[in-house]
Amino acid sequence: MKTKLLAGAMALVLAGCSQNQSEESVSSEAPAVAEAADAAGGPDIAVTAAPGVAFNYGYAFRLDDDRIAKVQEEHAAACETLGINRCRITGMTYRLVRENEVEAQLQFKLDPAIARRFGKDAIATVEKAEGVLALANITGEDVGSQISESQRRSAAIGDEIARLETRLKQGGLGDRERTELQQQIAGLRQQQGGESETRRAGEALLATTPMTFDYQGTGGLPGIGYGNPFSDALNMLIRSGSIMLSFILVLGAAVLPWAALFALLLFLWRTAPMIRVRSWFAGRAKAKPAAPPA
Repeated sequence: MKTKLLAGAMALVLAGCSQNQSEESVSSEAPAVAEAADAAGGPDIAVTAAPGVAFNYGYAFRLDDDRIAKVQEEHAAACETLGINRCRITGMTYRLVRENEVEAQLQFKLDPAIARRFGKDAIATVEKAEGVLALANITGEDVGSQISESQRRSAAIGDEIARLETRLKQGGLGDRERTELQQQIAGLRQQQGGESETRRAGEALLATTPMTFDYQGTGGLPGIGYGNPFSDALNMLIRSGSIMLSFILVLGAAVLPWAALFALLLFLWRTAPMIRVRSWFAGRAKAKPAAPPA
């Protein structure tokens, strides 16, 4: 009995020690993980942490206008290197908005397992070109739960079809009842087909991850990156000029019709016919006899 009690006490002590060691290891690893996440510029969340979720990645980059084309080509080349089974380019836009001002976009379909790594590598490419990440947007849809719900609905529909078919095989049914059962079975089979389509669509969402890169220039001055005071001053000057021009155009649009109407009336007032009419009225006023004194 004493031996058993001693063994049990030793087991408890060992369990406590192992638990303390595990807690210490977790606490010692936590700063390292947090430091790695901070160094990456965002939270370190893996896709495997949310199985059954279909993610959609969106990144917006800001860099010099004359470097957008090169960075866009590097991102496209990185996708092509992975192969069409892991990465496909589904859309590309490059637009010259104004002189030396560029906007561009790239759209991808990626293997979910590499999507997050691909996005981080893309950010690193932009930073090498002295650009910055202006926006990161990652959304997710719980497709796995939808698929599970669809499977349960399909199973319930299958059970109901089996019950109706069993009833249909039984004798003693009238023509009307048999027709109604057949119609119910056909409707249930149609619902079952719809559930299958829903699951196939969900599986397609889980199979690939959409990713979009938006590129925006810094204002058309080469060599001036985002956050540079000269670039900020130039952008402020352009915005102020645009606001002033818009105000002038709006004010002109409001005043011009009335000014045109006034000019037209003044022109008509000074035409020869109007001068004769005015002279005629003036002559009649002079020729009008004065009233007799009271």
